[in-house]
Amino acid sequence: MITPHLLRLSKVAEVTLPTPWAQFRLLAFEARFTGDGLTQVRIDTGLALLLGDIHRSIPLVRIHSQCTTSEVFHSLRCDCHDQLHLALERIAEAGNGLLVYECQEGRGIGLMEKLRAYQLQDQGLDTVEANLRLGHAVDLRDYAFSMEVLRFLHIRMIRLMTNNPEKIRVVHASGVTVVERVSADVPSNPHSAHYLATKREKLGHLAGSWTDPKTTTQIETAPGEEMTLS
Repeated sequence: MITPHLLRLSKVAEVTLPTPWAQFRLLAFEARFTGDGLTQVRIDTGLALLLGDIHRSIPLVRIHSQCTTSEVFHSLRCDCHDQLHLALERIAEAGNGLLVYECQEGRGIGLMEKLRAYQLQDQGLDTVEANLRLGHAVDLRDYAFSMEVLRFLHIRMIRLMTNNPEKIRVVHASGVTVVERVSADVPSNPHSAHYLATKREKLGHLAGSWTDPKTTTQIETAPGEEMTLS
């Protein structure tokens, strides 16, 4: 996989977003990336929902990938809808935090390919086997957009809400310290049980939470408005 190189990250809008959990600040971003040695530019768009002062204490952060089937149609095949709502609820309870919403449907393969994978799952394949049968990697997400949003907001230490060890690895590699992993566990149902078991057994997804006792709780920084890299 070619590592994307950021050309420019821009904030294109900021609005208030009242929700059942809290009134968030909703920031819309556009990022322009190019691969090493390539001239073709990839444009990513995504959102950041902010609550409270994310620089007074270490914020609770969720990096969440779009899932149309569960978030719009309330499909029970996965846990994405419930994890999204759990994250917003936990951020509201904490009083400060951030949810980065990336447009990476189906672990990066897109909605149509995800539905083709669903067809194969209906025939007995699991999510990993279905992606491979279609010629895709198990997970095509790179989280480059989310890491640039964290840099844009000058966030250096976070409490990360995830069960995915790859997200922890990527965040640490970007220079942001994960001081605590907060569980993203939600109840399973008969339709999602096999999907959740596959994430644990084949993708190494975690259970429970942990805290790094070596970290501090105060960060003195100020949010920026735009980031440009050569």
